[in-house]
Amino acid sequence: MREGIRILFIGDVVGSTGRRTLLAVLPRLRERVPVDFVVVNGENAAGGHGITSKIAREMFAAGVDVITLGNHAYRQSEVYPYLDQEQRILRPANFLRGQPGHGSCVVTNAAGDVRLGVISLSGNLYMNASLPAFSEADAALYAMRNQADHILVDMHAEATSEKVGLGWYLDGRVTAVVGTHTHVPTADARVLPGGTAYITDVGMTGARGGVLGVKRQQAIDSMLTRMPVRFESSDEDPWLQGALIECGSEPLRAVSIVGVQERA
Repeated sequence: MREGIRILFIGDVVGSTGRRTLLAVLPRLRERVPVDFVVVNGENAAGGHGITSKIAREMFAAGVDVITLGNHAYRQSEVYPYLDQEQRILRPANFLRGQPGHGSCVVTNAAGDVRLGVISLSGNLYMNASLPAFSEADAALYAMRNQADHILVDMHAEATSEKVGLGWYLDGRVTAVVGTHTHVPTADARVLPGGTAYITDVGMTGARGGVLGVKRQQAIDSMLTRMPVRFESSDEDPWLQGALIECGSEPLRAVSIVGVQERA
């Protein structure tokens, strides 16, 4: 297997601002840095809550290979049949078996010579995913055995300890474990001793001028008054954030991971 395979993972796309940023920035990123796979967390793409089939199709048409989701996967009921039909969009694998969708898939690069497995997981601490993330990761890896050259895991979780723990748990068994959900990029991108690239959170694709992508005054009012506030996506200072993973010549091994931050 050839070395130098690159996987671009893009953090939580927040609302229409995040979608516009993704569609504007992704082509120029790919011109500057050739990548073999693009994986995007679309958890907040539809007005900040969930995703629709139309939005997912737009992302695929723009060159996205796989879309992962998280705790808002079912906020838009229209998408339920699409989650069952489209293999490349993933809700967390540790949701209940009877819920719409599936938690993993395998895709092939344009050249047809490398297979990437992607697994979506949701945290249990503070997130209330129905099944344990660690054991469901084991089950997904067992089901994917001999089917993928590289495997990326998106751990959509609130607790940093849970993300770090999963990184160590899967070290040497997957190519990369990337964290999402908290929308703020962390400074701990590294390759673990077993060859797994890891980062606790890649950040978000949306408006940095807001609060985690939400209009800042609405977020501040909610904190000040402790009353319900209808959140809307901000459009101030949009950025694309994520991580670029370079793989080695051995299966399931990374040689580097760096954070990506690109202004729209």
